[in-house]
Amino acid sequence: MVSAWSASCRAKADPESCSSEIENPPYRPDYQEALVPSNQRPPIMTPDYAWTDLTYLLHAHNVTWAYYIEGGKEPDCEDDQMVCPPILQSARTPGIWNPLPWFDTVRDDNQLGNVQDLSNFLAAATDGNLPAVSWVIPNAADSEVPPASIRRGQAHVTNLINTVMQGPDWNSTAIFLAWDDWSGFYDHVVPPVVDDNGYGLRVPGLLISPYARRGLIDHQVLSFDAYLKFIEDRFLGGQRLDPATDSRPDSRPDVREAQSQLGDLRSEFDFTQASLPPLVLPVQ
Repeated sequence: MVSAWSASCRAKADPESCSSEIENPPYRPDYQEALVPSNQRPPIMTPDYAWTDLTYLLHAHNVTWAYYIEGGKEPDCEDDQMVCPPILQSARTPGIWNPLPWFDTVRDDNQLGNVQDLSNFLAAATDGNLPAVSWVIPNAADSEVPPASIRRGQAHVTNLINTVMQGPDWNSTAIFLAWDDWSGFYDHVVPPVVDDNGYGLRVPGLLISPYARRGLIDHQVLSFDAYLKFIEDRFLGGQRLDPATDSRPDSRPDVREAQSQLGDLRSEFDFTQASLPPLVLPVQ
């Protein structure tokens, strides 16, 4: 979601030492301690994500951003188990749902303060002070991940979107509502072959914007990479997380946002139509 890659790095602060790791990238230390008995535990190291993430380009182009995370318990087990020890998360606690503090680029650019509590998102949306790019992450209770209440999760998302719609920034906003799972439904479509890392199973996604095309169901091949591609096209003049051009080489196997199979989210907009008014839904 923030770098178009999941990797493990052999050497601290060395982007060229990283290699693809889609299942078990380095986890936070307290999670390792909770899962592995002390007599079987390898030396616990604080993860160091040395490869380049999108905030590096945003910072270089003076594009404002923030990563808002709701404090509480993590939404899901870090190893995809159904049951795991509860792990707390916050804006100051790096984890699988809050990875940016582990990225060298975020620390080197003095951007750790851009990882903030969810309350700051609600205040910024109300006041019209949202950054150009925002990520918003729930906690377990609001995540719709079992055993969390789907009704509560839907109410949480509705409140976030209502707040944006009722704020001064609505007329220039695009909200991409994404799930990280497929809700337990069987997917009969074989994922497309893009590279050794996926795409993987299809997951739901919605565009909410005053310039969204009415009634559109997008049949393009899309992945989370499409969100980064959209941000790059909108704010960075099409600059990609490309080791050959982004001035910070790393060893990623390819440029995911440049894959020919990947669709373009810009086709979901119609900027010639009159701006759609807010559709504020009841929160129940």
